[in-house]
Amino acid sequence: MGHPYLHVLAKRYPNVSSVLAEIANLQAILTLPKPTVHVVSDVHGEYIKLRQVVNNASGSLRPLVERLLGAVLSPAELGQLLNIFYYPRETWLSLTKDKDPAARRALVLWLVPHAVTVMRELARRYTFKYIDRIIPDPFDATMRELMFQRELDRKPEFVENLVDPYLRHDRDLDLVRMISHVVRNLAVGELVVAGDLGDRGPRIDKVIDLVMQQPHVAITWGNHDANWMAACLGHPAAIATVIRLTLRYQRLSQLEEGYGISMAPIEQLAREAYGDDPVERFVSKPDGLRDALLVARMQKAAAILQFKLEGQLFRRHPEWNLEERIVLSRIDPKTNTVELEGTRYPLLDARWPTIDWTDPCKLSPEEDRCLAAVTKAFIECGPLWKQMLFVASRGQMSLRRDRCAIFHGCVPVDDKGELLPFVVDGMPRRGKPLFDAIEVAVQRAFRKRAIEDIDLLFYLWTGPLSPCFGKDKMATFETYFVADKTAQEEHKNPYFKLLDDAGFCARILDEFGVDPHHGFIINGHVPVKLEQGETPIKKSGRAITIDGAFAAAYGDKGFSLVLDANRTYLAQHHHFEGAEDAIAKGADIVPTVSDVEVYEHPRTVGDTESGDEIRGEITALEELLHAFETNLIRDMS
Repeated sequence: MGHPYLHVLAKRYPNVSSVLAEIANLQAILTLPKPTVHVVSDVHGEYIKLRQVVNNASGSLRPLVERLLGAVLSPAELGQLLNIFYYPRETWLSLTKDKDPAARRALVLWLVPHAVTVMRELARRYTFKYIDRIIPDPFDATMRELMFQRELDRKPEFVENLVDPYLRHDRDLDLVRMISHVVRNLAVGELVVAGDLGDRGPRIDKVIDLVMQQPHVAITWGNHDANWMAACLGHPAAIATVIRLTLRYQRLSQLEEGYGISMAPIEQLAREAYGDDPVERFVSKPDGLRDALLVARMQKAAAILQFKLEGQLFRRHPEWNLEERIVLSRIDPKTNTVELEGTRYPLLDARWPTIDWTDPCKLSPEEDRCLAAVTKAFIECGPLWKQMLFVASRGQMSLRRDRCAIFHGCVPVDDKGELLPFVVDGMPRRGKPLFDAIEVAVQRAFRKRAIEDIDLLFYLWTGPLSPCFGKDKMATFETYFVADKTAQEEHKNPYFKLLDDAGFCARILDEFGVDPHHGFIINGHVPVKLEQGETPIKKSGRAITIDGAFAAAYGDKGFSLVLDANRTYLAQHHHFEGAEDAIAKGADIVPTVSDVEVYEHPRTVGDTESGDEIRGEITALEELLHAFETNLIRDMS
């Protein structure tokens, strides 16, 4: 009868011919250049810059277009062509404003051959089957004709008639957008976001919208992502944290406009409990549309709510060893001081109107009402659920791409580099098994919504043994209320220093199934302080930190790590105003590029983890072919 899985496989490949065709396709794919992978990290809500980095393929489209068309196009024409690729709608509307039909036709006929030249060059690394998948329906026939007109020696009038219906019916923008879509998606084989999609920057919702539009995308979760996922699932401490950060950085539009979540409950709490509070410690970062004093009071209300809810959570999980972080219970209201790690500090704020000092973590009636209202809003928010479900389903704790082990934060270790255990599902886990167990719990949280799993998501945000965080504490309370800078210090896990040690990196790479001698560890999370002489590539030569302060709040720079067939390189970005600046002034993010490794021979799909998967598929198909040929499975066509 054959193996049961072969019967299942036969439903997809029902006869010898279909099996042979797929084996041929897969074997051929192994010889192609590996697709270009673009890895970014710590986007933190900066959707305008991310859009440009994705659209210009981390700056690689410009030199490609210049190499292919620099001899036939002027610099102004090259800039115009690139802007069409980057921002087809905005650029086309600008170029065709007040243009008559003849001028629009001439512009389309100018665009098509140059775009085809670029597409054909980019398509060399893919099969036709793959290219068909990234051409939006129903443009596939039109696109195929455009790309192969030269080989078929089509006459000029063939192309003119092919584009004519779009022009006659004022649908030329549809054609232009389709062409640009294909160019961009051929330029970026896969986008990997190595954590922290939101917070700090203006709009996490627009960042995720942009990421969702990419045909091939993967995410490794950061601690900010974990907090947003927990908030989506109704976790009280996570909701309070999301609201506090939104207020601290004046990003209310992402909740109110992006997700339709009203801040009225927290505003009411602020007016009731903090209406006469000067809140000097809670001045928001940039200016916003709301009254600054009101926003500061809302931020304090959210912060105290967060500290209370964290305290309740940490009491519920004594195994986390976070009793020290139940900070409100460590305050002496008589002296207005707090004891932290054995040292007593004076507090910078003496107003605690909602705290019952017999039970500091108990919510006041006003806080109870506020929390109930915002929790309902988060749980019932359809757009938030859709986006966080995408982040959960496309995300994971770590991934391997070619010779790179990619994860957001760290592998928790001690001072000697030994893997530290953390209990998940009742068992202590270390290293890669810890990452795998967390992945199972996160996916289960979205299916079953068990409080233990959602609590774990919040631990990923702030826990010392969280691979997404990797610090002894998150000193939010100290930053607000304690003047002593030593109290505000967050001590990183030894992992981050040990990345300078080649032997340690080799052990971590081996732990994640990557060549320990030629592989690279890729992390975000900890910003590279370029102004202090730090570099993304660690002294070991085997670890790279790509958190280059992408967000304006952190420095407005940022990196892409590009895994190309011929080389691996870092592209350092800079500030970017937006599409209007690109169209009006020719602005672009032209990155500073530095090679990490140049290959003697181009890397093929067969050299990567995808090649391993394809060879496994070929083995299964060969078994199915044998089953057909020996009549263990009969032709199902």
